[in-house]
Amino acid sequence: MFIERRIERHQLPYFLKVFNRHTDQPMGYLGNVSETGLMLISQLPLLVGPVFALQIKVPGNDGSLQLIDLDAHCLWSHEDATPGNYDSGFKLVSTPPEYEQLISALRGYFSFRPMSASA
Repeated sequence: MFIERRIERHQLPYFLKVFNRHTDQPMGYLGNVSETGLMLISQLPLLVGPVFALQIKVPGNDGSLQLIDLDAHCLWSHEDATPGNYDSGFKLVSTPPEYEQLISALRGYFSFRPMSASA
């Protein structure tokens, strides 16, 4: 018997907010991540060239927040296809272990894994 399954989809930008580490002001939302960089979606374009002190606040299962501090060089910034939003690409200066764990967790959450056959 076929059972229709519906996979709930989550847009990453709505969950992980990125802050200025020095002022604690929100800068935007995480658009995507890689081992060496990230894309930030914001309401304003960002200055290309400088290194930004970023902080990602990751909610834990128990309601606590894990803070991931990053220093990242802004390589580009341009208007998104969605009016009023801007995409900015960053290259990380260094990669803390907490960021690597975040990437691993996101890969597991957003990927399809084959179901094991039960006998």
